[in-house]
Amino acid sequence: MGREVAESCVDGVVMEMVAAYCGRFYATKPELAARRIEAIGFQVGHQLTERYTMERPRFSDHLEAIKFICKDFWSELFKKQIDNLKTNHRGTFVLQDNRFRWLTRVSIDPSVESMDATENDSTTLGDSAAQTTSMLLYFPCGIIRGALTNLGISCSVTADMSNLPACSFVVRIKT
Repeated sequence: MGREVAESCVDGVVMEMVAAYCGRFYATKPELAARRIEAIGFQVGHQLTERYTMERPRFSDHLEAIKFICKDFWSELFKKQIDNLKTNHRGTFVLQDNRFRWLTRVSIDPSVESMDATENDSTTLGDSAAQTTSMLLYFPCGIIRGALTNLGISCSVTADMSNLPACSFVVRIKT
């Protein structure tokens, strides 16, 4: 049996990391906070892929690597597989998790959610639940990008949380 960490500890670390980067380190620079959080996720994904693919042959194509992320990698991280995978067969993949664990305890007031994310007049990043939740998604985006980069796939990853606690991760392969 491998080493494991309690889910509540991981949840706490992720939430505290987002709070620290958004509220203390880069409170007035949300774009810099987002890049830092994504970079930490990238390192985590890169290192976890090393561990999870150590005894596997290299993947022969992009689809095979994406399927690994959806099944094996996601199962190791979240104890479940991605619920749905869609592709346009031109380098774009949508990974749908209908109950993304890090968003299950989040609720957003619809009046706050409709606020333009670029408005910074009287609110700070830490004041808006919608903005904080979106910041939380930079970490798993980084994890996915780091994992795929380690598998030899250069890509960009974005997230959509329009239907909480469901979350979609859009992976665009760079050619």
